[in-house]
Amino acid sequence: MTGRTRAAVAAITLTSLALSACSSDSDDADDAAPASTEASPTTDAEPDDEPATDDVDEPADDEADEPAPDDEPDTFEVAPIEWSEFDDDVDVATVTVPVDYENPGGDQFELFVARHRALDQDERIGSLLINPGGPGFGGSDYALFATQVFDRELLDHFDIVGWDPRGTGESEPAIDCIDDYDPYFTAVDLTPETEDDRTNAVGVAANFVEACETNNAGYFEYVGTNNSARDIDALRQALGEDEISYFGFSYGSELGATWATLFPDTVRAAVLDGAADPNADALEGSLQQMAGFQASLETFLSRCSADSSCEFHNDGDAETAFVDLLAALDAEPSEVEPDRPPVNRDVALVATIQAMYSESFWPALERALADAANGDAAGLLALNDAYYQRQSDGTYGNELEAFQVISCADTADRETVEDADAEVAQFREVAPLLVPEGSIGSYFCTFFDAPLDPRVDITGAGAGPIVVIGTTGDPATPFESTVRMAETLEDGRLVIVEADQHTGYGVNRCVIDVVNDYLVDLNAPESGTECR
Repeated sequence: MTGRTRAAVAAITLTSLALSACSSDSDDADDAAPASTEASPTTDAEPDDEPATDDVDEPADDEADEPAPDDEPDTFEVAPIEWSEFDDDVDVATVTVPVDYENPGGDQFELFVARHRALDQDERIGSLLINPGGPGFGGSDYALFATQVFDRELLDHFDIVGWDPRGTGESEPAIDCIDDYDPYFTAVDLTPETEDDRTNAVGVAANFVEACETNNAGYFEYVGTNNSARDIDALRQALGEDEISYFGFSYGSELGATWATLFPDTVRAAVLDGAADPNADALEGSLQQMAGFQASLETFLSRCSADSSCEFHNDGDAETAFVDLLAALDAEPSEVEPDRPPVNRDVALVATIQAMYSESFWPALERALADAANGDAAGLLALNDAYYQRQSDGTYGNELEAFQVISCADTADRETVEDADAEVAQFREVAPLLVPEGSIGSYFCTFFDAPLDPRVDITGAGAGPIVVIGTTGDPATPFESTVRMAETLEDGRLVIVEADQHTGYGVNRCVIDVVNDYLVDLNAPESGTECR
């Protein structure tokens, strides 16, 4: 979702999940007991008695200098991929990588990989690695359904290779914190009026993190972007290519830029579409994103007010009607399903943010808001559930759980509850329609331990020209954030796409041709190229 090509929500809108960029066409859910405000009890095991040493034989002198077999340094060698045919055009495989690259002989991830073979084998250039964003979303679908995503010229010249990054999708083990999202998100009051409600909200955030740590012990600390970038290099080796091409959307831009920074000599070409500001800290990045969502919402409401056919037209004052509707839902939440929490203001805000990812969702939001004003909030609940990836059978994917764990593995920021609450005023300043008065802060990474391997500083030094696509009306990775990515890279080439949506590839023929010329023929565009 930085999304970063699927759903992205600013931290302030949710207690502990704030998608930072991805796409969100998917629908979306699982069963955990409601979180309490008390941490689960733990029992400290008593250490065993120290072993006696009197009876331990000392090594003979001629053996003392011989290293034991266990003292031999571990090495990691990537095996060539062994593909299995999935259908006429697609193969699948798994690639084994270390959980911890500093301990390559230890536990391992099995990365699920899919390859859509180049349609013109005589003109095949090599592999094009794809990451759709998140973080937390798998990329194998972009190979399985490559013909629905990429232009024919790319399909002719490249094997489209998508993989589910460590901790996500079909790769194993995958991050899995909770089953039922409702107690952790939908049922939480983010504008608590009593101290008990505030304490409960803090406890829910803490319990979510405790569940992540407990249910993913031994590997959740190693799913950050640096290690995923190292996995990209492992995939390159497994594919047998000295240099390789890459196309990342949303958070995939951050991942690609990290890879280009760590392994610049292996970069043939890289396209980053919809990038966050790589130098922004957690607060600044969230403020930039919330400002982007606010701008998109203002555009949506303004157009609705000017168009009498808009279902939420409200005599030309959709903005006032929106504010009034949210206040009404806060005062009296609307029940939709007897076994689900009622739709309150927080659910309506998540639904609204979900719809801001693309203008194609705006008609659905129009209807949902109009229906809710008439007492039927089912449409808002459906958009909320789409954000959280709730499926029709009531189960959830793990994308948002992986998103939070990966995001917190990347940043050293660990705000206190008090610090997070104190920042609310800044969020209200940049996004008053989305941050109600009385909101609590985001405790997104507050309760996680300090990260083992925070994301490296991005430079792209030595990687050559990297194309960075920025969409003028992108709410999740605002245009100015993408400009900063292009400026941060040693040779970033900014391509400007005029559109109100997250990411720009495919918006018009211009940007498609720019990408084709660069990836196929290595003709990098001039920075500032416009596709309007």
